[in-house]
Amino acid sequence: MNLKQNIVAQFGRPHGVLGQLAGFIMARRLSNIERNAWTLDLLDLESDDRLLELGFGPGIAIQLASEIIHDGLIVGVDHSETMLRQASKRNAGAIERGLVQLYLGTVATLPDFERPFNKICSANVVQFWSDPVAEYRRLHALLAPGGIIATTYMPRHGGATNADTREKGMEITSQLEIAGFSSITIEEKQMSPVSVVSVLGVKVGKAG
Repeated sequence: MNLKQNIVAQFGRPHGVLGQLAGFIMARRLSNIERNAWTLDLLDLESDDRLLELGFGPGIAIQLASEIIHDGLIVGVDHSETMLRQASKRNAGAIERGLVQLYLGTVATLPDFERPFNKICSANVVQFWSDPVAEYRRLHALLAPGGIIATTYMPRHGGATNADTREKGMEITSQLEIAGFSSITIEEKQMSPVSVVSVLGVKVGKAG
């Protein structure tokens, strides 16, 4: 495996020196920033939202969300210690204010929260889940009635096409339906070199 392949392999779970480099790339790659910003736009964030991000990486979406959410809570979980360090540094001020909480681990290892989240998001994380339906069921339990989840995906493998993006969007749609989400919609945005898809689902019930 050459150096480029070693770096690419780090994006699933960055660690060590190459993991730090992967985080540096993720934080500065324009497509990654645009993908995260678009996902948050689809969620139509408000100042008092309670947002959970899965796989926060270097903390770009957390940072963008903290520019909108001021009276709510932003929680992130990631299984990479390297990403936790980078994201914590990038969002140090918001963490100190109590607006942002970052955790090392998975959805299953998150602590209990006094109130559920009303919005949940992830970008290019679902492809690393061994059992997406089980993950979505856990997230369904963490979401308030009427809450929204957004799963964004952009294929990064060599030779990827818009057809690959759309196929993954349909797969995510099916997984969300099985996990109990309703009013599922698929949004697609043309980017370079291929399009990105975000699948949104709602937890049935009225918001409190």
